[in-house]
Amino acid sequence: PIDPERLQALTVRSNGRAARDVVLWLAVLVGSGVLAWSTVWSWWSIPAFAVYGALYGASSDPRWHECGHGTAFRSRWANDVVYYLASFMLLREPTMWRWSHVRHHSDTIIVGRDPEVLFPRPFRWRNVLPNLLNLVNGPKALWRMARHAAGSIDDDARDFVPPDELRHVVWEARAFLAVLGGVAAW
Repeated sequence: PIDPERLQALTVRSNGRAARDVVLWLAVLVGSGVLAWSTVWSWWSIPAFAVYGALYGASSDPRWHECGHGTAFRSRWANDVVYYLASFMLLREPTMWRWSHVRHHSDTIIVGRDPEVLFPRPFRWRNVLPNLLNLVNGPKALWRMARHAAGSIDDDARDFVPPDELRHVVWEARAFLAVLGGVAAW
């Protein structure tokens, strides 16, 4: 049990504390990326890329989650900025995933209703590493994003995204693919 006054103190949102956390995360992410790049043809690149990958993928997810709920920062715009950045890093279309997450909280782990089940039942150990490396869901996310950018919204997305939000799904997919395409071309 947590004293109600202590719980209230722990749940106070602060722009300063959240900003410090995000700046530190991005600084260490950039630092590990520079280290990984500078050691690319040596054995030192393995731990450097492992750290970079953990900071890029695994550390983006909690920021995506809390900023999506609006609980990291006091201000909505700061939550949205970090939410969009983390969504991009995780290949998650922001509007679609915001509504997907609402469904997830409504129908958690209900087969056919929860769109965010990463490891479906029955659990298979052989799926863990490919999922952690985004080898399964990454290509699926890019293909879905490409279809959305072309204006073709799938039935799953139509099931949980309100009709007046579908135009955001299309434009966000186009913007994300433009940035990804630009980086690939560079």
